[in-house]
Amino acid sequence: MRQEFIEKIYAGWLAKIIGIRLGAPVEGWTYAKIKNIYGELNHYPVDYHEFAADDDSNGPLFFLKALEDGRHGFDLQAQDVAEALLNYAPFEHGFFWWGGYGISTEHTAYLNLRNGIPAPRSGSIEQNGSTTAEQIGGQIFIDTWGLVTPGNPDLAAKYAREAASVTHGGNGIYGGIFIAVCISYAFVEKDIKKILEKGLSYIPEDCEYARVVKAVMAFYEEHPENWRDCFRYIFENFGYDKYPGNCHIIPNIAVMILGLLYGEGDFGKTLNITNMCGWDTDCNVGNVATIMGVRNGLEGIDYDKWRKPINDFLACSSVVGSLNIMDIPYGATYIAKLAYAVAGEEMPEPWKTIAEQRIDSCHFEYPGSTHAIRVRADSFGGIPATRETDVINTDESAASGTRSLKILAKSVWGGDAVYAYRKTYYEPKDFHDSRYDPCFSPLIYPGQTLHASAYIPEYSQEALVSLYVRDAHTGKIYKSENQELKKGEWKTLSFEIPSLDGVLLDEMGVCFHVLGTHTEIFDYTALIDDLYADGVPEYSLDFANEKEEVWTGLHREISQMTKLKGLMYLADGQLNLSCSDFAEAYTGRYDWTDYTAEFSFTPLTGENHMVNVRVQGAIRSYAFGLLPNGKAAILKNDNGYRVLTEADFQWKAGTEYTVKITAKGNCLRAEIDGCVLEACDNERPYLKGSVGVSMQKGSHDRYRRIRIGRV
Repeated sequence: MRQEFIEKIYAGWLAKIIGIRLGAPVEGWTYAKIKNIYGELNHYPVDYHEFAADDDSNGPLFFLKALEDGRHGFDLQAQDVAEALLNYAPFEHGFFWWGGYGISTEHTAYLNLRNGIPAPRSGSIEQNGSTTAEQIGGQIFIDTWGLVTPGNPDLAAKYAREAASVTHGGNGIYGGIFIAVCISYAFVEKDIKKILEKGLSYIPEDCEYARVVKAVMAFYEEHPENWRDCFRYIFENFGYDKYPGNCHIIPNIAVMILGLLYGEGDFGKTLNITNMCGWDTDCNVGNVATIMGVRNGLEGIDYDKWRKPINDFLACSSVVGSLNIMDIPYGATYIAKLAYAVAGEEMPEPWKTIAEQRIDSCHFEYPGSTHAIRVRADSFGGIPATRETDVINTDESAASGTRSLKILAKSVWGGDAVYAYRKTYYEPKDFHDSRYDPCFSPLIYPGQTLHASAYIPEYSQEALVSLYVRDAHTGKIYKSENQELKKGEWKTLSFEIPSLDGVLLDEMGVCFHVLGTHTEIFDYTALIDDLYADGVPEYSLDFANEKEEVWTGLHREISQMTKLKGLMYLADGQLNLSCSDFAEAYTGRYDWTDYTAEFSFTPLTGENHMVNVRVQGAIRSYAFGLLPNGKAAILKNDNGYRVLTEADFQWKAGTEYTVKITAKGNCLRAEIDGCVLEACDNERPYLKGSVGVSMQKGSHDRYRRIRIGRV
């Protein structure tokens, strides 16, 4: 696999997010409405504070995890993708549109899977009818199957067929194959017509999807001058009124082909034309953008217009809260790592080290990447000043690799502190809206070690430097000791965050303590590189310190928790969770390995009360449970809970219990009131994951505290 494909994967994934953001504000609008309101729309129509989660980015990234989690490895099967859907999507909220059974295609397929109907039957025409099966979702979640198979359209087509068939049938599957092949082929071919013809070669010649693609291509050959003439042709012959359902795939692929042809190879022009056509704009522009991002590369994407407003940030709305705060380089590197593994090749350096040892790090190796880093300057002594800040990816110098991030703070006084940081937790106030109901768990915790490298160029002001984290509950900043920075020399820093109870860390970063006096004012510049955290946390989550986060009247969350299902609320300083059938909620990082988890909880009603460790999602975790007939057990959730070991334990409703679970390697040990259970899992064990709480069969539990520590 060519090393240049790594950067093209980033360009494609970045472009996908650009396209989604461009189209989201006018999703569902008609061409006439867009034209009447905006005239010629050639820019982001909304200046989002932060753009919340979107189904068009949720699906592609989390369904791709079937290659990592699935039972068939890289010989992907539809059921592998089905289990990824069940594992990472919350139950009937967030992630994608839950419009009802038989109305929303994905909702229909999800409930089919939940009720034992396997893939690919879950999405088939035979099961759901052609109207439901041939909506647009077959292609809007498919981009990553093309990105993970660069220059290998045969494999892209196979993966896309398996993935699309989980939720779709007929033209819904053909659309997925077509888009994935176009993306894969764009790595090695720039001619738009040849890219489209390659996509067509993998689907039946006589299917409706192929007929429409060829019709639009033929119209363009005869009338290449004005895209609006082509849109009129599409509107009259392939419009929404010609196809059933809420968002049929055929009208939308027609305008996507229009955009790709009339865009004449220009990234911005292609996206803007596609967006102006209306209909399912975020989906259409997202797919088109991925093709163009791969084809044109980063140099073809205008930085100030398209990239800077995004700042490499991506919010998601899976059940794994620590994966819902993501930067675009993480997603690209994850895809590239899988692409090399699928190809049976080893990644080149520095990518191999980044992907295997610190995939979450802010490394800045992709040109122009910022990893969502922000800058602020605090005045010493409260002197007011207008602070303009900026971040600039640079090859001026680097601690590792070839690139780093230059930070700029204007109008800085001597004695000020300049912070370059990554937000590690988000609240409703941070977002423009509640799009697709995101919720989060922090990225960093007390007890872990924070790393970064810092540098002052010769032309900047001298400073001391420290690493820091911030507690969102109190606003208190915890810093390492100040260290001297010599101009022109990189300094590698580390900070073991102290063990803390009842905190929520929402920032991690580098603090430059600018030297000088208050008679001096200047523009301050410094460089940072390799910002990341590792290690096992030592802290407690005290629910008396947590709060209800109100996004909308219908979207409310409990801070630090992500809910799969159930009624969850705070009362008397404790977390309550109850259910009619089952309920689960999670917290912590997705990649914790060996740790201890101590839960203080009270079973209130029902007979199935559980706490979870090594949580990898809704159908992948271990649990300790208080069960019927006076039993305690260690269980494994592998798309359904089963007992690994159990013992007699006469528990009582209304009594608070504290259970300590040790997860080490493939073995678990649980201790509760003198009762000890041990179990080792030798069948596809879960070796990493977060923690959670769960119950079944109408139970209700109350939780006071969760404490995490080292083995």
